[in-house]
Amino acid sequence: MELLTIVFRTTFFYFFIVLAYRIMGKREIGQLGIIDLIVSILIAELVAISIENIEDTIFFTIIPIALLVLLELGLAFISIKSRTFRTLFGGKPSLIISNGNVNYKEMVRQRYSMDDLLLSMRQNGIKSIDEIEYAFLEPNGKLSIFKYNVLKTKSNYPMPIIVDGSLQEKALQYIKKDKKWLEKVLEQKGLKIEDVFYAFKKKNKIFLIKKDNL
Repeated sequence: MELLTIVFRTTFFYFFIVLAYRIMGKREIGQLGIIDLIVSILIAELVAISIENIEDTIFFTIIPIALLVLLELGLAFISIKSRTFRTLFGGKPSLIISNGNVNYKEMVRQRYSMDDLLLSMRQNGIKSIDEIEYAFLEPNGKLSIFKYNVLKTKSNYPMPIIVDGSLQEKALQYIKKDKKWLEKVLEQKGLKIEDVFYAFKKKNKIFLIKKDNL
């Protein structure tokens, strides 16, 4: 009888968890942020406890998992609306390699070692650092690599200087510009920083998407 109960609970929770992750969205499977990881760990623990403690009602597990799913959906909605919240809990990408030069200070700040960098390079089929023009350490720990072109000519990565109406100060520092410069450029277009959804600079030109275009 106990064996049948364990089989039933295992089968039930398998389909229940699949449904829960489908509700939370495909994003949960492809990448795990801090919140996603915590939710996944808690769900796994709850299911394991329920399968082991067959004397407890199954609803003691269903209710907490349902609550976690609702909490995850609510936090995901807030993160879409608030970049500050998204940055606080999800983090921001870090520029690890720029124009072929390794940013050791940023690696130390992110606690990202050379062994980690070399591992990511091998996983991407890259033999040497001099093949990489830009590399970003994403919030989920994955390294996004942009290799040099065939001629190894220098290119300008389109650094985002405005995202969701928020000024990206590090990006401005990278392109050696300041807030006054950006405000002057936008003023010529009759815009303010908060009017812009997304903007980046490439080849001395500003490309932008206004909020009223969305």
